[in-house]
Amino acid sequence: MTATERRAPAPALAPGRPAHRDANVLRWLAAYTASMVGDSVYFVALSWAAARGGAAQTGLVLAVGAVPRAALMLGGGVVADRFGPRRVVIGSDAVRCAVVLALAALLWLTAPGLWLLAVVALVFGAVDALFLPAVGALPPRVTAPGQLARVQGLRGLAQRVATVTSAPLGGAAVAVGGPTAGFAVAGALFAVSLPLLYAVHVRELPADDRVGAPEETAWRQLAGGLRYIRGHRVLAPLMAVIAVTEIGFAVPANIGLVLLADERGWGAAGMGWTVAGFGVGAGLAALGVAVRGRVPRAGAVAGWVVLPGAAAVGALAFVPSVGWAVVAAVLVGLLFGLSGALCNALLQTVTAPAYMGRVTSVAGLLTLGVPPLCYPLTGVAIGAWGVEPVFVAGAVVSWVGAGVVGGQDGGGGDGEPEHACRRDVRAYARGGDEDGG
Repeated sequence: MTATERRAPAPALAPGRPAHRDANVLRWLAAYTASMVGDSVYFVALSWAAARGGAAQTGLVLAVGAVPRAALMLGGGVVADRFGPRRVVIGSDAVRCAVVLALAALLWLTAPGLWLLAVVALVFGAVDALFLPAVGALPPRVTAPGQLARVQGLRGLAQRVATVTSAPLGGAAVAVGGPTAGFAVAGALFAVSLPLLYAVHVRELPADDRVGAPEETAWRQLAGGLRYIRGHRVLAPLMAVIAVTEIGFAVPANIGLVLLADERGWGAAGMGWTVAGFGVGAGLAALGVAVRGRVPRAGAVAGWVVLPGAAAVGALAFVPSVGWAVVAAVLVGLLFGLSGALCNALLQTVTAPAYMGRVTSVAGLLTLGVPPLCYPLTGVAIGAWGVEPVFVAGAVVSWVGAGVVGGQDGGGGDGEPEHACRRDVRAYARGGDEDGG
């Protein structure tokens, strides 16, 4: 089996036509938004259903779902490359829809024990390990390389929509009909995404652009993907940058902010306003990238904007009030959000299509799997030295990442000629596809 999708390629974008006016991209975006909202509503319903057994059981159920998602993420990238990202996204969304609706039916008919929630969380986490790399690999197959920055901005907006709408939607469903209604709403949203995904056209890969020999094992294909990243002049340092900047931002934001709000007496409301500031800033960054689309020297811009963003991370620990914390959080969300969108677009521009799933899976593992490993150490550090040094350390770590990403505007790599890589980056910066899509 190759990564070639047996469908007609998507029609090329008209010259100067932005992705947000392309029906194919909009179908993909609508399907992605419905799926993301459904995913968040599912977690709201799962948390409420598990909470009936107490706090310890709630944590256990949620942890059960996180383990296979992290452990199988790299394998999910191999599957996406081998069978095609569109096929994997449709299959995984169909499985999530069936599992969640079946759980809603069981909860309506009976009162199953905690073990059933744990099994569903386990299955859902394993399917997520397939879904996340595949959905990240789709944008280069549904649009031209020069539109990837705009598509990443649209994707960021979709994520903000999911964040804003899913909690009240899931909470309202649970309030009206309990976890059963919450799971039913999540399943319905997954069902909405399926026909939209079926209607999305993908670009066929060239006949010789294959994952590997049909008889090649999944392990060898995974190893080949890791060698491809390691030997690539852009991807290798870019992956390091993604990991470093994510640690520099996520560790203080997710662990330090809670303890900072408690120490300063801001309370849950103050922490909530600060978190909302992150979301507002990230949403503005996503909107700006979606509207602008063309970002010359994307790597340099992504690096430079992290410098003031990291300074805002460090300043969070020294602001005198909640109001100033919200201002700093907006700046952090805006600048880190812009850097993240540009890094993702650059990653998708320079990656050979046959490796897109595996490259996306590595990036996902670095952002979803690595930072949580630092949380226990962060708690120990805050207990020993206080909150301020941790935020400053996060800023310094982000500065280190910014120094590397600033030079990632071109270069070739293993399995991809250098001139081809530079051609794609030039096309990305101009907003057009040199090959005509």
